[in-house]
Amino acid sequence: MAKRKRKSKKEEEVLIDITEVTGQAEDFMEKYQKQIFIGITALVVLVGGYFIYKNAYQVPKNKEAIEQMAQAEFQFQRDSFALALANPGAGYPGFADIAKNYGGTPAGNVALYYAGVCCLNLGQYDAAISYLDDYSAHDDLTAATKNGALGDAYAEKGDLDKALSYYKKAANASENEITAPYYLKKYAMLSTKLGNNSDAIEAWKKVKQKYPFAPEANDAEKQLARLED
Repeated sequence: MAKRKRKSKKEEEVLIDITEVTGQAEDFMEKYQKQIFIGITALVVLVGGYFIYKNAYQVPKNKEAIEQMAQAEFQFQRDSFALALANPGAGYPGFADIAKNYGGTPAGNVALYYAGVCCLNLGQYDAAISYLDDYSAHDDLTAATKNGALGDAYAEKGDLDKALSYYKKAANASENEITAPYYLKKYAMLSTKLGNNSDAIEAWKKVKQKYPFAPEANDAEKQLARLED
């Protein structure tokens, strides 16, 4: 994500705190991008099947959107977010144009999610929120990552209470062993920053008890020892 300039010492301390909460998003996307990408792309096919059944007259439009999106997806997988969003090359449109031109199709809906994540990584937080709000999640995985990305965007904007609410939604969206402990950790860390230690303790305990083999479980042990001391 785009880095922000540091100013006063007090402001720097706040920035470091928020970075601890939001700064792992790039690592998360890099580590689990393949699984998320496959899951989201599969939705175009699965939801598209229902869409085709219900709205046969728009079949060509959805098919065209899928074909148009291939180059943007390629750039997205390369972490070339600016190109994926607006100019993926070879004359193909970026996710922003696909979302605009193919609204109402499953592929156009998926483009909203991709555009939101691109904007988030580019530091365009208001645009990220707009795209992600418009995206309709159709499974637990994308519901979790959508709400988690919204949490990151609001945290970066300094709206920490709203960020906290979205991290909670992300953590509760699924019991997936990748996303659930990851967003529980974010919720716990931000709760601690806001002085809600009891909520943080509850979240860390849930990580420890329900996801003992997740990487976040090691953090849970350390944080619980500190918070319950």
